[in-house]
Amino acid sequence: MHLQKLQVYNFKNYEQVLYQFSEGLNCIVGPNGAGKTNILDAIYFLAFTKSAFHSQDLQSIRFGEEYFKIDGIFKDNESEEQISVMVPQLGKKLISSQQTPYDRIIDHIGKYPAVFFLPEDTDLIRDSAETRRKLFDGILGTANIQYLEKLMQYKKIVEQRNQALKKSENPDYTLLEIYAQQLFLLGTYIFNERQKLLATLLPSFIDFYNFLSEEAEPVDIAYQSTLSSMTYDEMYTQTLQYDLAAQRTTQGVHKDDFLFSLKEKNLKKFGSQGQKKSFVLAIKLAQFKFLSDFYNKKPLVLMDDIFDKLDDVRIKKIVEKIGSGFFGQVFITDARMSRTEEIFSGVEKKIFNISR
Repeated sequence: MHLQKLQVYNFKNYEQVLYQFSEGLNCIVGPNGAGKTNILDAIYFLAFTKSAFHSQDLQSIRFGEEYFKIDGIFKDNESEEQISVMVPQLGKKLISSQQTPYDRIIDHIGKYPAVFFLPEDTDLIRDSAETRRKLFDGILGTANIQYLEKLMQYKKIVEQRNQALKKSENPDYTLLEIYAQQLFLLGTYIFNERQKLLATLLPSFIDFYNFLSEEAEPVDIAYQSTLSSMTYDEMYTQTLQYDLAAQRTTQGVHKDDFLFSLKEKNLKKFGSQGQKKSFVLAIKLAQFKFLSDFYNKKPLVLMDDIFDKLDDVRIKKIVEKIGSGFFGQVFITDARMSRTEEIFSGVEKKIFNISR
């Protein structure tokens, strides 16, 4: 599977541009501010129907324009498919396959999987639990539409229950219990799927970490959830008064976390910068392997300016993976042509030199 052609109109800083990519390594090189990352984000849009950086689609429309459009031609085995994304200032977003809009945008998710490596990925370690949940939920949602649908249902019911909890002076206990029952059923499904995902990811994650760090350090990811130790009755009765006081749902899988450890210690507190980078890179490589195995095809790999943040050892390891054919189609951005040519001197590649 690979992206043959990308054409964008009025997307971020681009008025109109056309790229034809190789099936292997594609290097997008240019100065900061030229729009290298925007090309990767356009590819991400084709895969996930949304930006990797903005929650609001309208933020991606070029200043002063009324819409943006992204067209991509994908080749999978011998078949070709045109995927289009159209976002107007007024009206609904349209995702089309062969010029036919999807009835449900969610049906496109997972068709062309992708893994995005970003310099700020180490925020997974520093940030709140929400950032880590978002990563693992994204992996699951790409491979399991039912999970994505149930997660969306769960979030909607949390919002509805929170609205009901704000009426704490005269609470509707029957309605609150109905919401709690729905959340427990959906939450149990989400909890079980997250557990299964982590059990699948962990062995390859550990292997990739040892490959990147060149050390057999004990690393681990643990899933922390209130559902692992509480029944529905316990959760509902023990937290109801807290929820009414806080006017929000304080317990459930929307509060779960994934704990990162190194040598049985908290990675955030005790890990070096190099260990943290290896840890996060290993998670992304495990994500790639998981999706490759699940779909029996290699996801697109997007790497944005990661060489500015990696040391020579880890750069060498990533280049080794690229050169060995571990990945399929790869898109890498870099601000320095000399560095790109040096790093990939022994790797077949196509270079796109862009300017402001």
